[in-house]
Amino acid sequence: MMRPDPVTISQRLRALHIPNQRDTEIERQLRRLLQHDEHGQPTAVPCRFTGEKETRGIAVIEPAGGGKTTAIRRVLEASTALSRNPSTGQPRFLALEVPSPATLKGVGATILGALGMPIVPQKCTEVEIWHAVRHRLGQAGITVLWLDEAHDLLMAKSISETESSLRMIKSLMQGPNAIIPILSGTQRLAEVLGLDPQVSRRFTKIVPADLQHGADEEGLKGLIQHYCSKAEMSMSLAEDLPARLITASRHRFGRAVEAIINAIECALWDGATMLTSDHFAEAWAMQEGCSPDDNVFLSRDWLSIQLDRGAAEYEEARKRRFQKKLERV
Repeated sequence: MMRPDPVTISQRLRALHIPNQRDTEIERQLRRLLQHDEHGQPTAVPCRFTGEKETRGIAVIEPAGGGKTTAIRRVLEASTALSRNPSTGQPRFLALEVPSPATLKGVGATILGALGMPIVPQKCTEVEIWHAVRHRLGQAGITVLWLDEAHDLLMAKSISETESSLRMIKSLMQGPNAIIPILSGTQRLAEVLGLDPQVSRRFTKIVPADLQHGADEEGLKGLIQHYCSKAEMSMSLAEDLPARLITASRHRFGRAVEAIINAIECALWDGATMLTSDHFAEAWAMQEGCSPDDNVFLSRDWLSIQLDRGAAEYEEARKRRFQKKLERV
């Protein structure tokens, strides 16, 4: 039988999901926030706290490329309690990426659009839009509202706008149509939640650990072997390849998986049946646009290569600007 073409194989590999501790923790926290039936199984009814007045939420905080978005989506889709509302035939969760530029009115209008109200009158105020959001969420029987890239909404142009967004998120957890909000984003999300202790205490924070040299190298080697077997390939890798992969992926699980698939894809296009370290170097060079001296998979002094220097400097400057905003309040 003819072997599938490289594109088909790489698409199959990208469709795979490798559950890890991140998935387990998200699932555990979600189950904790749902009421259970007499058999101990979660239902679509949120638990109420503070004298049965309000629900609670989950904040998943991780740098870009860690795998949080994929993990949350998989957990929600796998939840039998949330997979289907018998009344509507639709899931009981609503997943949205915060639009850019992010404003409270814009996010509210995006939610309404996803709930069947694509056109929101220009004259509608922020308060009116979010009143309609809460009403429509209740009509649709939504239990969980997941906002990805939530830091873009909460880290507004001014402290007053940020405070308004935090209050609006808090309001979603109150009243007859209260839902469980899931917010996912970078470390900026943690920074902003910390501005309002009342909102912050209503969220369980999940902060997945980075990949570590030594501790995670054997696991990564097994992961590479798993993907190779799915691609019907063998592998012959340098002993330090997993360590180099951790550095190249910025210690992030999702980026490591992406690098593995990219390397296998390069091998397939070369007509190879064995994955080697050179394929990782080739794939990484195409991704990063770097010279051989700056290629983590080629350089002898790979640990000294400074990755994302410009991004790190920008982030430091952003933090200083944000701190100055706080000091002016």
